[in-house]
Formats: sequence, structure tokens, C-alpha cells
Amino acid sequence: MRILHTSDWHLGRIFNNIHLTDDQSYVLDQIKQIIREYNVDLVVVAGDIYDRAVTPPEAVTLLDNTRNDFLIDCQKNVIIISGNHDSPDRLSFGSRLFAHHGLHLFGNFQYPVPRITLSDTYGNVHFYAVPFSEPSIVRERSGKEVIREHNDAMITIAESITETIIDNERNVFCGHAFVQGGIIQESERPISVGGSGSVDINNFSRFNCTLLGHLHKAQWFSAFPVHYSGSILPYSFSEIDHQKSVTIIDLDASGNYSYEYVPLTPRFAFRSITGLMDTILRDSARDTSPDDYILVRLEDTVPILDAIGKLRAVYPNIMAIERPGLEAIITASRKSGIDHRTMTDDDLFKAFYQEVRGEAMNDAQIEFLHSVFESMQNREREVGS
Repeated sequence: MRILHTSDWHLGRIFNNIHLTDDQSYVLDQIKQIIREYNVDLVVVAGDIYDRAVTPPEAVTLLDNTRNDFLIDCQKNVIIISGNHDSPDRLSFGSRLFAHHGLHLFGNFQYPVPRITLSDTYGNVHFYAVPFSEPSIVRERSGKEVIREHNDAMITIAESITETIIDNERNVFCGHAFVQGGIIQESERPISVGGSGSVDINNFSRFNCTLLGHLHKAQWFSAFPVHYSGSILPYSFSEIDHQKSVTIIDLDASGNYSYEYVPLTPRFAFRSITGLMDTILRDSARDTSPDDYILVRLEDTVPILDAIGKLRAVYPNIMAIERPGLEAIITASRKSGIDHRTMTDDDLFKAFYQEVRGEAMNDAQIEFLHSVFESMQNREREVGS
């Protein structure tokens, strides 16, 4: 059986004040083409379909169009589970009706865990769909009072599945969780506030393959075939060097797997540029992709008036500016214990110069500074301010 594994779409995401719905639509169109090209049997979307529980209308429309593409145009079976960003009730709306047409939606946690059985030329493959749920929900629905943390909940879930698992047939776990040892990114909302949100990989030892969502970097675990597909776009600057992809997984007759990462190409690249302001502005004339989403790391050690405006004139989709050199100087100043509110204008500017340039003003510069102050004072007296 051939499975396309994807997750963490985060439809409706706003990244540094830029709405990414058009970018997400661009990538989802590629996934539709990959489904056709690779002739997959099943699409698994392992949670965080939306970026937040109350999602904007354009994101709802995009999901509706995408589900139609997968089900009607591509005529494929689809399993979708909710993640910690999703509203379980909203995501599972119409699930019983959709199930008759090959779309299996699981927003709310169910106990016992439901089993979806599909067949290929080698026999049955059983899929166990486990949406993200807080330990309290699993405790309530399972009746297991010992459940306090996420790993307790996953132990209960895995044990309940194992009781009915069919050993001579292939079994796949589909979930949304943070496995201990996974590589995390800045854009991932913590699973748990207080306590431990991670789960032990040994919970998945009884499955031929485990397909998870939550971590935004695509990764396999070596102990067992546990896989994260990663997000479809970078959602933080820590991800801009990632090659985003979907994963094609083939299960053979014995339940052994092989896989292939199929890259996704964003509408605009996410990248960073480092250098001095003058150099960046000069080199922008030769940049063939000025519409990319840009993080600029300025190396200038002096303040720059309207830096974002100057950069946006050549890079319209600039997302942010970092000032590593200037930030280090400011941080050192804050640690010095100096109260700038008690300093004279003369001493304040001297201290500012020292912080920015890393050296004291010389006599000629101080004399020029005094002449500027005197000129400003004279002008204030002339205009009566």
C-alpha cells in the first residue's frame, strides 16, 4: 500500500503580519499533483490542519477545496485527525457522512480507538486514528484514573489498541504527539503547559509504521518506524533552511516499509540576507527573486533611520530585521547598571556613542557635539519653544 503522509498545514497562518493562505494554496496544489503522479492509495494528514481553533473563512474555504480535490478529483481515501492547534468539534463536522465517501475525519478522541481498514493486493491494512487530546480527556473516556500526563495517556491508548490488534495483518498508527528526542522548532506550540508533554517511542513498538504530526521538521526515529512529515511551509525563521516535503511510504506484504521525500516548492522562498545596509541595497539590483520572504540581519553598528522602509523599497515582502551587533551593545549597556535618565544631554550622547562604536569620542568630536547643541539651543530660543 502506498501512503502519502503530510501534516501541520496550519491553514490561516499569519507569519510576521503576512497572511500565508495563498502560499498554502500554492503548496496544496502541488500535493494534489503528487497524489496523482505517485498514484497513492491513501492520504494521511496528521493534525494541525488549521493554525488556530477559530480560523478565518478563507482558510475554511481552502480546506474545503483541498478535501474535494483529494476525494473527488483524485478519488483517494483520506484520513484527517486534529492537532493541538485545531478545534476538534469544528474539524470533525460531517465526519459520519464523509466517511461513506472515503474521508475519515477524527476531531474528537474516541475510546476505544477506531480502526479504519483498507485493502490492497496483499490483504488488509488497519489504521488507528488518534487525534490530539489532553490527558484529562483520555482519563475521562477511558476510565483510567492513573492518567496524569501525555505519556500516561499514550500508554493507555497503545495498550487498548494492542488488545485488539491483528498480528498477521499490517497495522499503522496515525497520531499527533511529541515523541521524546524529536527535533523541535520555534513555531511549534508546546503540547503541554506544565508537566511533561512528551511521549515514549516504545508506545509505538507494535505498529508496522507510525505517522505523526506536531514537529515541523521531517524526521524518522531509528528505534521504530516512527515518522514526522513536517510542516508544508516554514512557519518560523528557524525553519527557513528546511526543505519542506511530503513523504511517500510503501508498505509491502510483510509490513516492511520504504519511503521517499517529495519536495514542495513554495510560492516565494523563505531566506535570510546578512550584511551592511549599503551593501544589501546595492546588491539588491542583481537579486533575481526580490519578492521572497526575507529576514535581514544587519551588521551595521550604528542606528539607521527607517531601516525597514529602505529595505522594503527593494524587498517588498521583507518579514523582519535583526541587528545582532547593535543588540549586543544594547544588552551590555543594560547590564552596566547606568541610569540614563539622570545623565545630561552631553553625557548621554557620549555614552550612546561609546555603546554603538565601542570607543570614546575624541576631543574634536566632543567640540563638534557642543557646537551642535549650542546651535539647537539658539534655534529654540529664536522660535520661542
